[in-house]
Order: sequence, then structure tokens, then C-alpha cells
Amino acid sequence: MTSLPTIDKAHILRTPEARFSGITDFPYQPKYVEVGGLRIAYLDEGPRSEAPILLMHGEPTWSYLYRKMIPGLLAAGHRVIAPDLVGFGRSDKPTAKKDFSYANHVAWMVAWMETVDIKNATLFCQDWGSLIGLRMVTHSPDRFARVVLANGGLPTGAQGVTPRAFKIWRAFARFSPWFPIGKIVNSGCAQKLSPQEVAAYDAPFPSSKYEVAARLFPTFVPTTPTDPERAANEQAWEVLKQWHKPFLTLFSSRDPVTRGGDKVFLKLVPGTKNQPHATTRGAGHFLQEDKGPELAKVISEFIAATPA
Repeated sequence: MTSLPTIDKAHILRTPEARFSGITDFPYQPKYVEVGGLRIAYLDEGPRSEAPILLMHGEPTWSYLYRKMIPGLLAAGHRVIAPDLVGFGRSDKPTAKKDFSYANHVAWMVAWMETVDIKNATLFCQDWGSLIGLRMVTHSPDRFARVVLANGGLPTGAQGVTPRAFKIWRAFARFSPWFPIGKIVNSGCAQKLSPQEVAAYDAPFPSSKYEVAARLFPTFVPTTPTDPERAANEQAWEVLKQWHKPFLTLFSSRDPVTRGGDKVFLKLVPGTKNQPHATTRGAGHFLQEDKGPELAKVISEFIAATPA
């Protein structure tokens, strides 16, 4: 079992369930497991006999992000599992900054994966869902049959190159007194969200005390050669360089942060060879919002074409 950080339970918040009661387009009931003293929420829908599709969300979203993809995946007969990262959604939210780090989030989600006993999974990951999800894959490659990567990556910081759009976002998250999470998600979509959808993204965060993880995540992305997670991500890349299982990229055409990020995977990951990689046209950073049903169809076709 993965070694886990110790969290003082006196400094953990849990979003009241009433905050989610007004959400009408997300009928799925969460399950919970405790990992390292933290309650982690996740969805587990579809037949238990099927290999799961693991949907990993990023920053500052939660599993609600996948509500447009889940119906199509279930209709195709798949089992779907979608966790809320620590600090997001219905999962517990430590309030001390010292409790958060890239390494801690990887440790929590690896322990969650082991507790839920994910096997023969297809990973779909985006944004921080890839920074954490790809570390989960490379930690336990035998638990995964294939990977679908969209608008994400696994930076080491070795190159020291940071997109301007990300620098602006990181500064905003760190310094802005105004941090409207629902509107932030809306700004990353090509098709604008309704007021109800914006409210659903705000739901996990009743006050700024609940937003510690959302504020900190941009600062954890490795951008310099001295980053504390450089060595761990370089080690993960060594596993990916030997990854011969199917690996598909579906990056958006309208994401200023990750556009072009598929190139390094196409070059270095053997499993990308001869796969039907595609650019998701007309989609922003949160392509799950803009092209959810289309993505579900592509993933189902990919799984059908690459039996484990």
C-alpha cells in the first residue's frame, strides 16, 4: 500500500450534501472510501462485470464534468468510475496549505485506486486528471489496458518553458481575491455554460475556506528544472516510453494551454502508433463540456478496436 501523508482531521472540511441538492442534470449517486483519514467520493456506474473506464477530472472541476459523457458510455455497456480529487467535489477538503502537494495527490489517488481495486481499466484524463492519472498508470501499469489523453500532459519542468496562458492562470489563482470557480470553468469552454451549470461547479465550495486545493493546484505544475516532482515525473516517463498498450490522444483545437501537447506523446509512447488520434474541433480546454457525447463515442470505438 502507498505511504500516505498524515492529515489533522480538525482541519478537514466536508461540503454539506445540501449544496448538491439543486443539481438536476447529474443523477448519479456517489460512493465513498476513506484513504489516509480522508473521505474520497466517486461514481461507479454500469455493470460490475465489465472493465472500467476511469474518468479523471482536473482543476477546478469535479466528476460533474463527465455528465455529458457518462450516458453514452453506459449505453455502450461500459462500467464508468469517476472520482472527485481530494479538495474537490464531494471529497474531503483539507484547509491547511501544507497538506497539499502534487506528490500527496498522487499518493491519495493511488491508494484510492488500490482500495477500489481498479483493474483492466481504460483511463480518460484531462488537465490535472492527466498529471495525476498518468502517474497512477505508471505506478501500476498492470491495472490499465489503455489510455486516452485529452488536453493534458506530464510535465517534468526540465525545459523550463511555460505557456503564457498558463502563467496568467497561475497568477490569477494565486493572487486574485475573486475566484469564481463556476465562471472560471465557463471561461474554458467554447460553448458557454448555463447559470445552473455554473452553479453546479460552484456547489462544492460554499466559501473560500473550501477552495484551498483549487487555488494551489496551478502552483504544483512542474515548470522549472528544480521542481520537487521532476524526478518522479521523469521516472514516470520512462515507464511511458515502454508503454506498448493502446494510447490515444484527443486534444482540442481551441485550448491555449495544452494545444500541441500531444506531440511529445506521439513521439515517445510506443502505444500511440497506428491509433486514430484526432483533434477535437470546436472544443475549448474543457472538451468534456463542449463535445461530451462525441468523446464518449470515440472512446467506445477505441475500446472496441483494441481488445485487451
